[in-house]
Amino acid sequence: MKTASIPSLRVTPELREAAERVLREGETLSSFVETAIRDEIYQRESQAEFIRRGLAARDEAERTGEYFSAEGVLGELNEIAKENAEKRGA
Repeated sequence: MKTASIPSLRVTPELREAAERVLREGETLSSFVETAIRDEIYQRESQAEFIRRGLAARDEAERTGEYFSAEGVLGELNEIAKENAEKRGA
């Protein structure tokens, strides 16, 4: 697969210095920027999917008239968390 370039990015010297300060051993500024771009893409795609599912759930609730209370949902989530913690031995 061929590679492509990301446009050059002009930043203040302070921002560049801050980025260089947090580089891990063996990490380059280019790899840092690439990782940041990948992470932001993942975050935005995840957020869009979360919103899509939320809107679909809203539409389904309106269609069926079946709604759930926040307290009930949180109670179920707490039970799931407790069961998972027990399985892990926490």
